[in-house]
Amino acid sequence: MSDRRKTYVELPDGRKVRGRGLRLPFDGPDPDYGLYLGHQPEVAWPHDNLDWPDFRLPRDSALAVSLIKALHARAATERVEVACGGGIGRTGTVISCLAVLSGVPAEEAVAWTRAHYHPRAVETPWQKRWVRRFPSGGICLPDWPSS
Repeated sequence: MSDRRKTYVELPDGRKVRGRGLRLPFDGPDPDYGLYLGHQPEVAWPHDNLDWPDFRLPRDSALAVSLIKALHARAATERVEVACGGGIGRTGTVISCLAVLSGVPAEEAVAWTRAHYHPRAVETPWQKRWVRRFPSGGICLPDWPSS
């Protein structure tokens, strides 16, 4: 079965981000900055690691929102990437949030990401809910635990 994700995604505002799975072979130029979700890869470029368990939500929503906004800002002038283990769920969730920051309505961001990045991006109901709430800070409610 072939992997149907697109490596580089052009956001509606023209910024580009590379999404990938850390378990997949890496090719292409090194990014200027990377945001890594739930993994701490050994890389030579500036990066941040966000504690975000597989199939779940980030343990610190406020930090996640801040890092996603910073990733979006950096994408205006730098080559950036976001990655998790498989490159679909958590990575797709961040790409959906970047789409919101780029002008896609939050209710449409998951569909936009599935059309432009990977058809199964954003894997869980709580990840979808987190994206829908992203404009208001992306804070998860007590009934949707982050850990």
